[in-house]
Amino acid sequence: MAQWQALLKLDSALQNRVCQLYERRFPKEIRHYLSIWIENQDWDSAAVDEHRARTCFQALLVFLQEQWYRSVQENNILQGPDFSRMKDYLLEHFQGEPLKLALLLSECLKEEKQILASVSEPQSCNNPGMQQSWRELDDKINELKQQTLETKKEIKTLEGLNEKLDYILMAWQNKVEENTDLAQSQCIVDQECQKHADFITQRKEIVLHQLVNILKQTEKVMATLTDVELPEWKRRQQLACIGSQADTSLDHLDKWFSTVAEVLLGVCEQLKKLQDQNSKYSSTDPAFCLPTSIPEMEKFGRSLLIKLVTNALVVEKQPVMQKFPQRPLILKTGVQFSITVRFLANIPEFKCMLRVKPVFDKDVVEAKTVKGFRLFDFNRDDCKVLDEDTDGGLMAEFGHMSLKERKSRSKSSSANHLVVTEELHIIKFVTDFQYAGQTCNIETSSLPVVVISSTNQLPNAWASIMWWNMVSTSEPWDLSLFLNPPPLTWEQLSEVLSWQFLTVGKRGLNEMQLSMLRDKIMDDPDGMVFWSSFSKNENAWIWIDGILDLIKKHLVDLWHDGSIMGFVSRERTRLLLQEKQAGTFLIRFSESSREGAVTFSWVDHSNGEPHVHAVQPYTKKELSVLPLPDIIYRYSLASQRSRNPLVYLYPDIPKDTAFGHYKSPETSEPSGDGYHRRIPSFISNDPTPPPSPPNETHMMEMDNEPETSAGLSELLSFIVDSPAPGVPWGSQLDLTLASLQTSSPENFFVDQFSFS
Repeated sequence: MAQWQALLKLDSALQNRVCQLYERRFPKEIRHYLSIWIENQDWDSAAVDEHRARTCFQALLVFLQEQWYRSVQENNILQGPDFSRMKDYLLEHFQGEPLKLALLLSECLKEEKQILASVSEPQSCNNPGMQQSWRELDDKINELKQQTLETKKEIKTLEGLNEKLDYILMAWQNKVEENTDLAQSQCIVDQECQKHADFITQRKEIVLHQLVNILKQTEKVMATLTDVELPEWKRRQQLACIGSQADTSLDHLDKWFSTVAEVLLGVCEQLKKLQDQNSKYSSTDPAFCLPTSIPEMEKFGRSLLIKLVTNALVVEKQPVMQKFPQRPLILKTGVQFSITVRFLANIPEFKCMLRVKPVFDKDVVEAKTVKGFRLFDFNRDDCKVLDEDTDGGLMAEFGHMSLKERKSRSKSSSANHLVVTEELHIIKFVTDFQYAGQTCNIETSSLPVVVISSTNQLPNAWASIMWWNMVSTSEPWDLSLFLNPPPLTWEQLSEVLSWQFLTVGKRGLNEMQLSMLRDKIMDDPDGMVFWSSFSKNENAWIWIDGILDLIKKHLVDLWHDGSIMGFVSRERTRLLLQEKQAGTFLIRFSESSREGAVTFSWVDHSNGEPHVHAVQPYTKKELSVLPLPDIIYRYSLASQRSRNPLVYLYPDIPKDTAFGHYKSPETSEPSGDGYHRRIPSFISNDPTPPPSPPNETHMMEMDNEPETSAGLSELLSFIVDSPAPGVPWGSQLDLTLASLQTSSPENFFVDQFSFS
């Protein structure tokens, strides 16, 4: 079965995950109508090869053109898919970046497979206890709905009985007027009518008791919805914002809130009908007395409904800038962001009934009490009416919002001051709900956001978002938390750090990697992690964030498949490699580069002794020119140019097995201009291993081990191999030699570069 067809057979919760996967990234329409063609392409290979990516892109355009011609020939332009518009979309967004399209589809297809795999193990990602409680709640709500339908039938039956009795009384009266002899039978008729009236009274009492019972049960169910299930969903959403894989689907809550709203509206409607029947047919049961008056029951039902709808407005998708989808809750002034609100009580009576208005920092006391607290306004007023989306939910998407700062800063009575990336704000959404002559105000708010003015502030802002969401578990939100930030346990911090790598590279951190980070971050392994040590100055987070960016831009696949060991200390590296066969190497992250860099260490044996070597770290600039697998394949030493010292990926995986499918094709075929493509070789002077492990006493201590001097030399080879447009090869080389020789002559070896 085709992969997309299998996804179409999943339940709504899983299909919603697929929708979220493609949202604002790629049209589901194209994925749907071209599903078979898309799944038949090798997007994994195209994602790492510019030529293959462009070939796939051109083939896709040709296929769309063919489908468009077929629609024209079959006279199916209006009813069929708009292939012409699909082609225009692809040309607009990917014509200059076919590699981006290949990478996107490769990632999405892999995520789809993971979603399908989760179906066979439904409990693997869910709490069994939570599933059980959901089933019980679902049963209770369905039972309430069934009971309401039954009382509706009973009241309709009562109406028929009342009409029948009223008809008998009127008909008898007319007969008596026409024939006075029938008056002697009046007593018998009155007795029979009284029996019918008594029966109606009994049935009415039963119905009223049923309605009272429904209201009491609904009150208990609502307490579970508003006090348990909704807060738990909000907490899951909090954690999902900072990388947790928690399920944030609103399908269950939407169903429960909507059903309970239907029940309450149904009860109020039936009570009104009973009241009308009492007024219309009061002569049939003058002695009838309700155990609880209908007006009081109506009032109680309305109060429950008001409570329900007051809690039904939620922020379904937290504020996020399109350029940084993996880091929500950070907003930059003047930059567009989006946010979506949803009304969980999704019934026809409420459609287009609520007009929602966003308000920035509404009722925020910190604006008056915290020194220098910045004030912001939306660049435009934007109210929206809650209406049905394509999935049938009542929602409103605010997709073109941006902020501007007021020139005047707020005055405050406090001497406290928050830096920009620690200052928290909220966006509230307000609306009025009117029902049965009553009006109530409904509000919901986003999670706290950080407003920045420069993308350089993004890493520190994200540290604040992670920290706040880990320590803040319930409303009301403390927006001045960073005036005195509480510490985190290592268990809390390690979990959220692992989520970051799972989000960026689809693979979290294992115990060994987390252990290395713990040693780097914590002075006291058994103590707490304090905000100041994590986020200030030359902090651990900036280093980790640089590595995350490195993975995202250059090492996603290698990190995902486990080829990169990553966080392993130099001492640990030596211990791991010294017992291995010569040529065994591992890939780890540099401890000295704040911007993120990767290096590899390997072992060889001489005189019966193991010697562990390491290459100077490769930065993002170098990896942007040539991928790490190609560097590994082309690496050699100056004294042994014909031998590559990298043979087995730790523990004992042959290099071709680990990296063969990543290796770029090498060809001697001439290019279009008749020249053969030059391939840079990566040659280092013979390294000397450190006599003893370096002392690791500080988080950001520079690496002291004498690593091979490959970095600058290899960078020169990249420059030589790819001269800038319009600059003669010889001139560029002369300029490069002059600049590099003045900066680090000890690491510069012109004779180390060769081309094949």
